[in-house]
Amino acid sequence: MTETTLPNPVPPITPDTTEFWEATKRGELLLQRCTSCQSVIWYPRMMCPECSGTSLEWFTGSGKGEIYSWTKTRKGLGDYAKAGPFILAYVQLEEGPKVMTNIVDWTDEDLVIGKPVEVAFTPTEDGTALPRFRPAK
Repeated sequence: MTETTLPNPVPPITPDTTEFWEATKRGELLLQRCTSCQSVIWYPRMMCPECSGTSLEWFTGSGKGEIYSWTKTRKGLGDYAKAGPFILAYVQLEEGPKVMTNIVDWTDEDLVIGKPVEVAFTPTEDGTALPRFRPAK
C-alpha cells in the first residue's frame, strides 16, 4: 500500500451544504434526490441540475461505487506539493452520480477502472470529514 499524506482542508460550509457536512461527522455520505424527477444529485445544491426543481430531499448513500477514471499525481501544488504520489479519481456511486475524490490506501494493482471502492472519511480540524474512497474489502 502506498503511503500518502493528503492535506485535510476544512470545507467551505454554506446553507446548501450544512446538512451534508454534519452527516460526515457521523460517517454518513448524504446525497440529494429531486422529488420532481427522482434524479440523484451530487454535489449538494439548492436546485436539480436535470429539471431545475427545487424540492430536494436528503438520503444516506451506500458509500459504495467503482473507479470511473483516475490519475496518479506525483507532484501537487500548494498544500498538495508534499503529498505525492496521490490519486485523483472520479468514482461512480452505486446511486448514479460521479464524484471527484481521492483514492486512499491503494496499491498499483487497485488502480483499475471498474474497481469497487468504499467511502473512507478523513477528519478535518473542525470535526467535519472529507469523503475519500479506498478499495473495497
